[in-house]
Amino acid sequence: MKLVLKNPVVFFDLETTGIDVATDRIVEISYLKVYPNGDEESKTMRVNPGMPIPQKAINIHGITDEDVKDAPSFNEIAKSIAKVFEGCDFAGYNSNKFDLPLLAEEFLRTDIDFDLKKRKFIDIQVIFHKKEQRTLSAAYKFYCNRNLEDAHSAEADTRATYEILQAQLDRYPDLPNDIDDLAKYSSHNRNVDFLGRIVYDDEDCEIFNFGKYKGKRVEEVLKKDPAYFGWIINGNFPLHTKKVLTAIKLRGAFGKE
Repeated sequence: MKLVLKNPVVFFDLETTGIDVATDRIVEISYLKVYPNGDEESKTMRVNPGMPIPQKAINIHGITDEDVKDAPSFNEIAKSIAKVFEGCDFAGYNSNKFDLPLLAEEFLRTDIDFDLKKRKFIDIQVIFHKKEQRTLSAAYKFYCNRNLEDAHSAEADTRATYEILQAQLDRYPDLPNDIDDLAKYSSHNRNVDFLGRIVYDDEDCEIFNFGKYKGKRVEEVLKKDPAYFGWIINGNFPLHTKKVLTAIKLRGAFGKE
Protein backbone atom coordinates (compact mmCIF):
# COMPACT_ATOMS: atom_id res chain seq x y z
CA MET A 1 0.00 0.00 0.00
CA LYS A 2 1.32 3.41 -0.94
CA LEU A 3 1.99 5.73 1.99
CA VAL A 4 -0.28 8.75 2.37
CA LEU A 5 2.11 11.61 3.07
CA LYS A 6 1.78 15.28 3.91
CA ASN A 7 5.54 15.74 4.17
CA PRO A 8 8.46 13.76 2.77
CA VAL A 9 9.42 10.90 5.08
CA VAL A 10 13.01 9.78 5.59
CA PHE A 11 13.62 6.10 6.29
CA PHE A 12 17.09 5.86 7.78
CA ASP A 13 19.49 3.49 9.49
CA LEU A 14 22.79 4.00 11.29
CA GLU A 15 25.77 1.74 11.77
CA THR A 16 27.78 2.84 14.80
CA THR A 17 30.76 2.21 17.05
CA GLY A 18 28.45 0.79 19.71
CA ILE A 19 25.09 1.15 21.44
CA ASP A 20 25.77 3.95 23.94
CA VAL A 21 23.87 6.99 22.67
CA ALA A 22 25.99 9.37 24.77
CA THR A 23 29.44 8.14 23.75
CA ASP A 24 29.26 6.15 20.51
CA ARG A 25 29.43 7.59 17.00
CA ILE A 26 28.07 6.98 13.51
CA VAL A 27 30.23 5.07 11.02
CA GLU A 28 27.60 4.78 8.28
CA ILE A 29 24.29 6.49 7.57
CA SER A 30 21.83 5.47 4.91
CA TYR A 31 18.57 7.16 4.07
CA LEU A 32 15.68 6.69 1.68
CA LYS A 33 13.63 9.86 1.23
CA VAL A 34 10.10 9.27 -0.01
CA TYR A 35 8.12 12.25 -1.32
CA PRO A 36 4.32 12.66 -1.14
CA ASN A 37 4.11 12.03 -4.90
CA GLY A 38 5.95 8.70 -4.50
CA ASP A 39 9.32 9.85 -5.82
CA GLU A 40 12.35 8.50 -3.96
CA GLU A 41 15.96 9.44 -3.42
CA SER A 42 18.51 7.52 -1.41
CA LYS A 43 22.10 7.79 -0.28
CA THR A 44 24.57 5.86 1.87
CA MET A 45 27.61 7.51 3.41
CA ARG A 46 30.50 6.20 5.45
CA VAL A 47 31.51 8.45 8.36
CA ASN A 48 34.81 8.72 10.21
CA PRO A 49 33.78 8.52 13.88
CA GLY A 50 37.03 10.02 15.17
CA MET A 51 37.56 7.01 17.41
CA PRO A 52 38.56 3.35 16.95
CA ILE A 53 35.71 1.05 15.96
CA PRO A 54 35.51 -1.77 18.54
CA GLN A 55 35.82 -5.31 17.23
CA LYS A 56 32.42 -6.12 18.73
CA ALA A 57 30.85 -3.51 16.43
CA ILE A 58 32.90 -4.63 13.43
CA ASN A 59 31.60 -8.17 13.94
CA ILE A 60 28.07 -6.85 13.46
CA HIS A 61 28.33 -4.43 10.54
CA GLY A 62 31.75 -5.29 9.04
CA ILE A 63 32.95 -1.67 8.86
CA THR A 64 36.58 -1.27 9.97
CA ASP A 65 38.84 1.67 10.82
CA GLU A 66 40.47 1.20 7.41
CA ASP A 67 37.08 1.52 5.71
CA VAL A 68 36.41 4.95 7.21
CA LYS A 69 39.91 6.43 7.49
CA ASP A 70 39.33 8.73 4.47
CA ALA A 71 35.62 9.29 5.11
CA PRO A 72 34.36 12.69 6.28
CA SER A 73 33.46 13.30 9.90
CA PHE A 74 29.83 13.84 10.81
CA ASN A 75 30.63 17.50 11.39
CA GLU A 76 31.70 17.77 7.73
CA ILE A 77 28.48 16.27 6.34
CA ALA A 78 26.01 17.55 8.95
CA LYS A 79 24.99 20.62 6.96
CA SER A 80 24.18 18.62 3.82
CA ILE A 81 22.26 16.01 5.82
CA ALA A 82 20.28 18.69 7.63
CA LYS A 83 19.35 20.22 4.28
CA VAL A 84 18.06 16.88 2.94
CA PHE A 85 16.16 16.17 6.18
CA GLU A 86 14.63 19.63 6.57
CA GLY A 87 10.82 19.48 6.66
CA CYS A 88 10.76 15.68 6.69
CA ASP A 89 9.22 13.15 9.05
CA PHE A 90 11.28 10.10 10.00
CA ALA A 91 10.92 6.32 10.09
CA GLY A 92 13.25 3.54 11.11
CA TYR A 93 13.57 0.19 12.85
CA ASN A 94 14.15 0.62 16.61
CA SER A 95 14.83 4.22 15.64
CA ASN A 96 12.96 5.89 18.51
CA LYS A 97 15.14 4.16 21.10
CA PHE A 98 18.50 4.26 19.32
CA ASP A 99 19.01 5.73 15.84
CA LEU A 100 17.09 8.95 16.40
CA PRO A 101 18.62 9.79 19.82
CA LEU A 102 22.12 9.08 18.47
CA LEU A 103 21.51 11.18 15.35
CA ALA A 104 20.30 14.02 17.58
CA GLU A 105 23.49 13.73 19.65
CA GLU A 106 25.64 14.00 16.53
CA PHE A 107 23.79 17.14 15.43
CA LEU A 108 24.15 18.67 18.89
CA ARG A 109 27.94 18.29 18.62
CA THR A 110 27.90 20.51 15.53
CA ASP A 111 27.04 24.19 15.23
CA ILE A 112 23.96 23.37 13.15
CA ASP A 113 20.60 24.05 14.76
CA PHE A 114 18.55 21.10 13.53
CA ASP A 115 15.44 20.65 15.66
CA LEU A 116 14.27 17.06 15.25
CA LYS A 117 11.52 17.57 17.81
CA LYS A 118 9.47 19.41 15.19
CA ARG A 119 9.08 16.19 13.18
CA LYS A 120 7.01 12.99 13.46
CA PHE A 121 8.76 9.66 14.12
CA ILE A 122 7.56 6.20 13.10
CA ASP A 123 9.26 3.19 14.64
CA ILE A 124 8.49 0.16 12.48
CA GLN A 125 9.85 -2.15 15.18
CA VAL A 126 7.21 -0.95 17.63
CA ILE A 127 4.44 -1.63 15.10
CA PHE A 128 5.95 -5.04 14.42
CA HIS A 129 6.28 -5.94 18.09
CA LYS A 130 2.75 -4.81 18.85
CA LYS A 131 1.50 -6.97 16.00
CA GLU A 132 3.90 -9.91 15.76
CA GLN A 133 6.88 -9.67 18.22
CA ARG A 134 9.97 -10.48 16.07
CA THR A 135 13.26 -9.12 14.58
CA LEU A 136 14.01 -7.12 11.40
CA SER A 137 15.04 -10.17 9.34
CA ALA A 138 12.01 -12.09 10.59
CA ALA A 139 9.80 -9.07 9.92
CA TYR A 140 11.05 -8.90 6.34
CA LYS A 141 10.41 -12.61 5.84
CA PHE A 142 6.99 -12.40 7.52
CA TYR A 143 5.67 -9.33 5.75
CA CYS A 144 7.51 -9.42 2.41
CA ASN A 145 8.12 -13.20 2.12
CA ARG A 146 11.76 -12.60 1.20
CA ASN A 147 15.04 -13.23 2.96
CA LEU A 148 16.91 -10.10 4.02
CA GLU A 149 20.27 -10.22 2.27
CA ASP A 150 23.16 -8.21 3.78
CA ALA A 151 21.43 -7.74 7.13
CA HIS A 152 23.21 -5.08 9.25
CA SER A 153 24.13 -3.23 6.08
CA ALA A 154 22.61 0.22 6.59
CA GLU A 155 21.41 0.40 2.97
CA ALA A 156 19.75 -3.04 3.03
CA ASP A 157 18.15 -2.41 6.42
CA THR A 158 16.83 0.99 5.29
CA ARG A 159 15.17 -0.40 2.15
CA ALA A 160 13.75 -3.36 4.07
CA THR A 161 12.27 -1.02 6.68
CA TYR A 162 10.41 0.96 4.01
CA GLU A 163 9.08 -2.20 2.35
CA ILE A 164 7.95 -3.63 5.71
CA LEU A 165 5.91 -0.53 6.55
CA GLN A 166 4.18 -0.69 3.16
CA ALA A 167 3.40 -4.38 3.78
CA GLN A 168 2.15 -3.62 7.29
CA LEU A 169 -0.32 -1.11 5.85
CA ASP A 170 -1.55 -3.79 3.44
CA ARG A 171 -1.86 -6.43 6.17
CA TYR A 172 -3.54 -4.41 8.93
CA PRO A 173 -6.67 -2.51 7.83
CA ASP A 174 -6.82 -0.83 11.26
CA LEU A 175 -3.31 0.61 10.89
CA PRO A 176 -3.69 4.29 9.89
CA ASN A 177 -2.04 5.42 6.66
CA ASP A 178 -1.21 8.79 8.13
CA ILE A 179 2.19 9.92 9.41
CA ASP A 180 0.81 11.66 12.52
CA ASP A 181 -1.21 8.61 13.60
CA LEU A 182 1.57 6.16 12.72
CA ALA A 183 3.97 8.19 14.84
CA LYS A 184 1.56 7.97 17.79
CA TYR A 185 0.98 4.25 17.26
CA SER A 186 4.69 3.42 17.09
CA SER A 187 5.59 5.24 20.30
CA HIS A 188 5.37 3.67 23.76
CA ASN A 189 5.86 6.95 25.63
CA ARG A 190 5.56 10.64 24.96
CA ASN A 191 9.24 11.45 25.21
CA VAL A 192 10.58 14.84 26.20
CA ASP A 193 14.17 13.91 25.41
CA PHE A 194 14.91 11.54 22.55
CA LEU A 195 16.06 8.62 24.72
CA GLY A 196 12.98 8.81 26.92
CA ARG A 197 14.79 9.50 30.18
CA ILE A 198 12.17 12.24 30.68
CA VAL A 199 8.59 11.76 29.48
CA TYR A 200 5.23 13.50 29.77
CA ASP A 201 2.61 12.27 32.21
CA ASP A 202 -1.15 12.34 31.61
CA GLU A 203 -1.26 16.02 32.57
CA ASP A 204 1.53 16.98 30.15
CA CYS A 205 4.05 17.52 32.93
CA GLU A 206 7.62 16.23 32.60
CA ILE A 207 8.48 13.25 34.81
CA PHE A 208 11.61 11.16 35.19
CA ASN A 209 11.41 7.77 33.48
CA PHE A 210 14.39 6.13 35.20
CA GLY A 211 16.21 5.85 38.52
CA LYS A 212 15.11 6.57 42.05
CA TYR A 213 12.78 9.37 40.97
CA LYS A 214 11.02 7.44 38.22
CA GLY A 215 7.46 8.71 37.89
CA LYS A 216 8.22 11.90 39.83
CA ARG A 217 7.77 15.33 38.27
CA VAL A 218 11.07 16.85 37.21
CA GLU A 219 10.45 20.34 38.56
CA GLU A 220 9.51 18.96 41.98
CA VAL A 221 12.58 16.73 42.11
CA LEU A 222 14.92 19.58 41.16
CA LYS A 223 13.48 21.71 43.98
CA LYS A 224 13.62 18.88 46.51
CA ASP A 225 17.02 17.50 45.50
CA PRO A 226 19.06 20.15 43.59
CA ALA A 227 22.12 17.86 43.59
CA TYR A 228 20.28 15.45 41.29
CA PHE A 229 20.56 18.02 38.50
CA GLY A 230 24.35 18.15 38.90
CA TRP A 231 24.57 14.37 38.98
CA ILE A 232 22.87 14.14 35.59
CA ILE A 233 24.69 17.09 34.02
CA ASN A 234 28.08 15.71 35.07
CA GLY A 235 27.16 12.11 34.33
CA ASN A 236 27.30 9.95 31.23
CA PHE A 237 23.92 11.07 29.87
CA PRO A 238 23.11 12.14 26.29
CA LEU A 239 23.57 15.82 25.46
CA HIS A 240 19.92 16.13 24.54
CA THR A 241 18.78 14.80 27.92
CA LYS A 242 21.02 17.38 29.63
CA LYS A 243 19.68 20.13 27.34
CA VAL A 244 16.07 19.26 28.16
CA LEU A 245 16.77 19.03 31.89
CA THR A 246 18.53 22.41 31.86
CA ALA A 247 15.58 24.02 30.07
CA ILE A 248 13.19 22.66 32.71
CA LYS A 249 15.43 23.91 35.52
CA LEU A 250 15.67 27.39 33.98
CA ARG A 251 11.92 27.48 33.43
CA GLY A 252 11.43 26.70 37.10
CA ALA A 253 13.88 29.38 38.13
CA PHE A 254 12.49 32.15 35.94
CA GLY A 255 8.89 31.04 35.55
CA LYS A 256 7.05 29.57 32.54
CA GLU A 257 6.85 31.68 29.40
